[in-house]
Amino acid sequence: MTGLFSLRTLPLLLALGLVAGLTPPAPAETPANEARLQSLETKLAAVNAELKEFKVQQKARDELQAAAINDAQTQGNDDWLGLGKRLRLGSYGEMHANFSEGTGGDVFDIHRMVLTVGFDVTDWIHLNTELELEHAYATDGSGGEFLVEQLYFDFDLHEKINIRAGRILTPLGIVNQKHEPTSFNGVERPTFAKYILPSTWSSDGIGIFGQLTDWMTYEAYLVAGLDGSKFNAKDGIRKGRIKERPSLNDPAFTGRIDLFPLTGRNVPYNQDLRVGFSFYAGGTNNGNKGKNPGLDGNIQIYSADFEYSIDRFDFRGALAWEQISNAKEIGNGTAEQIFGWYLEAAYHWLPDAWKKGKLAKADAVVFGRYDYVNTQFKMPSGVRANGAGQRKEWTFGLGFLPTENLVIKADVQFRSDNADEDPATLLNFGIGWNY
Repeated sequence: MTGLFSLRTLPLLLALGLVAGLTPPAPAETPANEARLQSLETKLAAVNAELKEFKVQQKARDELQAAAINDAQTQGNDDWLGLGKRLRLGSYGEMHANFSEGTGGDVFDIHRMVLTVGFDVTDWIHLNTELELEHAYATDGSGGEFLVEQLYFDFDLHEKINIRAGRILTPLGIVNQKHEPTSFNGVERPTFAKYILPSTWSSDGIGIFGQLTDWMTYEAYLVAGLDGSKFNAKDGIRKGRIKERPSLNDPAFTGRIDLFPLTGRNVPYNQDLRVGFSFYAGGTNNGNKGKNPGLDGNIQIYSADFEYSIDRFDFRGALAWEQISNAKEIGNGTAEQIFGWYLEAAYHWLPDAWKKGKLAKADAVVFGRYDYVNTQFKMPSGVRANGAGQRKEWTFGLGFLPTENLVIKADVQFRSDNADEDPATLLNFGIGWNY
């Protein structure tokens, strides 16, 4: 059989036809299939969106982690010896230019530079220190000093009673405890704070302090006493302070109470008032390194002070009376009684409209102060007073603080005494800081 098909090819053709008949036809597109496809596409888009958001969040976490590592490294660099925020560093000081009329000397004086170092041993034990260099150069005969002005531990036990031990500031008057240049007016400290309650006056001892109510605080200490052999007519008790290793032979008891009568009261014009009372009582037979002068006597000091502010005005003042029982034995023109006081008024005149930009925290003060100092208020019988011991002083000046930590000062001082010739008038300029 000839032609297109033959007997040999017939079985093959039959097999191919059978396979073709058994193979299912290609599925046709249906609405159900289209819905499933769209659902899959929607889910895939959601997964892609979540993956993108995860990558964004992961990037943010990586950036935060890198910043944290950088901060830790920076803190580690600043964390000197691993002390962190427990270590506190600060400084205060002042530079003066003093001009005297007549033949008096005109001088520039780096009066003091102080480094303050504090360390929080725990959250309730604190170490506080002050290292002071006076007059830029400390050597024999220079008049300069390098000394430890404060070094004490505070043990915070309770709001009403805490313990303080070490070298402290004797709690008398205003300036002795608040003597940073930004805290008082005038280039020089008040004359009262030099001869009556000599600032800075440090004492070595132990005592307690605290806040009894929201309007009353107190301090009380047992401390090493004064060297009475160094008292004299002009300086009063100033040179009796022992700055190295004071004797504990004749200790003293000292303390103060401060009252804040306006606390908690609704008073107009931003008023604030503090009134303080302080005392000191001890022996005079003390010397440096335990070398006592061999005196038999004592000294008592009673003082009161106040600070009052109303609106732009500030007022402050202090007075003190001192009784020395063995003045005649001491000699040196030492008085049986010493007395002095001062009163000061100040006005903050910088307009609020000027406190912008670089002067946002600025202040400007004009002030006047009167000092009366008498280191020979009452003399022992048979001992004649020296007129130079009774001094009166008017100080007028101003201060400009471009920021609260820095002050530029200028003042003029008119001085007189009961001696034959009055002390020279002084013109003073200064810069002070407290950080």
